[in-house]
Amino acid sequence: MTTVRLKKKHDRRVRMGHLWVFSNELEQVPEIPAGSVVQVESAEGESFGTGLFNPASLIAVRLLQSDDTELDHAFFTERFQSAKKYRERLFAGETSYRFVFGESDFLPGLIIDRYGDYFAFQVLSAGMEQRLDIITKALIDIFPETRGIIEKNNSRLREIEGLELREGVLWGEMPSEFIMEENGVRFGINLLEGQKTGYFLDQKLNRKRVQELASGLRVLDCFTNQGGFALNAAKGGAARVLGLDSSAQAIERCKRNAELNGMGSAEFAEEEVFAWLEREAAAGPQWDMVILDPPAFTKSRKQIHAAKRGYEKINRFGIRLLPPEGLLVTGSCSHHISEEMFLGIIHEQAMREGRQMRLVFRGSQSPDHPVLFSMPETLYLKFFVFEVL
Repeated sequence: MTTVRLKKKHDRRVRMGHLWVFSNELEQVPEIPAGSVVQVESAEGESFGTGLFNPASLIAVRLLQSDDTELDHAFFTERFQSAKKYRERLFAGETSYRFVFGESDFLPGLIIDRYGDYFAFQVLSAGMEQRLDIITKALIDIFPETRGIIEKNNSRLREIEGLELREGVLWGEMPSEFIMEENGVRFGINLLEGQKTGYFLDQKLNRKRVQELASGLRVLDCFTNQGGFALNAAKGGAARVLGLDSSAQAIERCKRNAELNGMGSAEFAEEEVFAWLEREAAAGPQWDMVILDPPAFTKSRKQIHAAKRGYEKINRFGIRLLPPEGLLVTGSCSHHISEEMFLGIIHEQAMREGRQMRLVFRGSQSPDHPVLFSMPETLYLKFFVFEVL
């Protein structure tokens, strides 16, 4: 096994528990295949354990928090058992959750979502890509009732690792639809068509909070996707619900989900959300709760300025649509937009509109997407509910 050494005075971050070693931190980048297991040491020879190596990536080594030299069936079985125990402790009796969240589960570059007897994989590192067969076998051994596994490997992050983009059924069969329940709401999930790994499980607890607050309110859900927030609001007794999305396919899925729950009063419309908000905001307050859950506006630091403008615009219009005591429900899944920056944006837009804001609820990603304290990269979702005064 090859040993790679960090440059002098380049080991502080790793000592603090961070699991990435960048190529410019290494004394030398060895000429070995991507996906190889390497031993990582300080300049003085102190071991930091083993990791997955990729000479083509800026993240040269992804540490495993282990001294294992071979990532075999036993390795993945042990890690999966630990991940399962953690989720069952959090969500006793539930069968839909993020089962593996990459570095936070010490399985760097591997994402697995569970939907009952079906699983969706997203593989973001060459090391995990090369071991897909072992990973699949270990997962089935942990969940012998598994009926199908699909890979949703369409993330551009794969290209950075030198991996091709692809989707398809890895094992078993995958139906065109199966039913998942969240917070008492039923959703028809189609992993063959859905975005990313099928459904945005990270907002589970935040949707529950919206359900608890929505009774008797007129609720507008922007960027509704599959109707997650909208249908949770309807479940909570909202007087009126309207969900908007620019995707015709998403709106059809929303309508199907409304039918599954007998929520015929929930309305959904295909709209370009920015334009719709700007047009409707000109008429003043019309809603009691406005939910803003857009896709990530930036995937890199270079796009932060443009992303800020996007968040400014939708939050300004959202505030205009609310009367006194109305609720602004707003979130950001852009890692490069910090919580401090996001709160600053909301505050500035409230002041611009001459409104005071009172914090009602502060949320984050669901704990099945755990935050590894030593890796700020694992914390990405900011979520707030404000009362507009």
